[in-house]
Amino acid sequence: MSVEQTASGALAPGEPPFVGMKWIPGGTFRMGSEDHYAEEAPAVEVAVDGFWMDETTVTNRQFAGFIEATGYVTVAEKTPDPAMYPGADPALLVPGSITFNRPPGPVDLVNPMNWWAWTPGASWRHPWGPDSGIDGKEDHPVTQVAFEDADAYARWAGKTLPSEAQWERAARGGIEGAEFAWGDELSPGGRERMNRWIGEFPWETRQRPDGANEPGTVAVRTFEPNGFGLFEITGNVWEWTRTWFDEGHNEHAGGCCVPKEPLDPGVEASRDPATGIPRKVLKGGSFLCAENYCSRYRPAARIPETVESATCHISFRCISPA
Repeated sequence: MSVEQTASGALAPGEPPFVGMKWIPGGTFRMGSEDHYAEEAPAVEVAVDGFWMDETTVTNRQFAGFIEATGYVTVAEKTPDPAMYPGADPALLVPGSITFNRPPGPVDLVNPMNWWAWTPGASWRHPWGPDSGIDGKEDHPVTQVAFEDADAYARWAGKTLPSEAQWERAARGGIEGAEFAWGDELSPGGRERMNRWIGEFPWETRQRPDGANEPGTVAVRTFEPNGFGLFEITGNVWEWTRTWFDEGHNEHAGGCCVPKEPLDPGVEASRDPATGIPRKVLKGGSFLCAENYCSRYRPAARIPETVESATCHISFRCISPA
């Protein structure tokens, strides 16, 4: 059981079941968007019950506590199964993960391989490769975690991962219909509200609000929380949800006018067309989202990610029912 649990016994009214969680009130909201990327459409009215959500993503410090308590080994620390990657170079079938490698100049944005690379030795302890580490970044989001790693942590902590609908309800912070988690302006009054790519992706970066010039995560609680008290709910890192991905909201919007917790499309519908590997929905955008590429640092935004993937810009936060 997580060390974060509150005192045993009946909870007082309004008391979170675990330290560091915020109450997300139930209700009806408009999920998705018809003004941006195709997979966000159509926008549909959905309803969710109230729940508790971690106010931050799980940090390196918290994840280290899980590893110490359980001896868990993450996906990135294991040798990949050759059956999942037919035709792959055997030399690459070693423990490792995916890292961002900034090119020296403009590149073709159609091909993500211009900035992504398989990096042997990359893991949650070494998020940018074997020569990197997390010393001094204990309060940054844990990264290089695949879906099963996030799910294993959540189960150990006595929590679960959010559904896509729960995550989006929480991210909106009670401001329905707004573009961003805080309103309709990307940088109100010229002030940054999240950790995003500032400059021309993927090669040019300008100084971030924390003074860094290189892309990467920032510590949790760096930016102001949204209306529900959730920090860095957009930007910084993508977050796993438990919902299987499909190409839009059509297939899992439910059969009534305002469905309660839209139906999950299921594992078969989620499979990647090229590899057949199942995919989950990621939400929130990351420090690699930019105005000129992947401007998905919005509550409505969503992308698929295969369940075995771990990268330097994916993390998670947990929920607990009322």
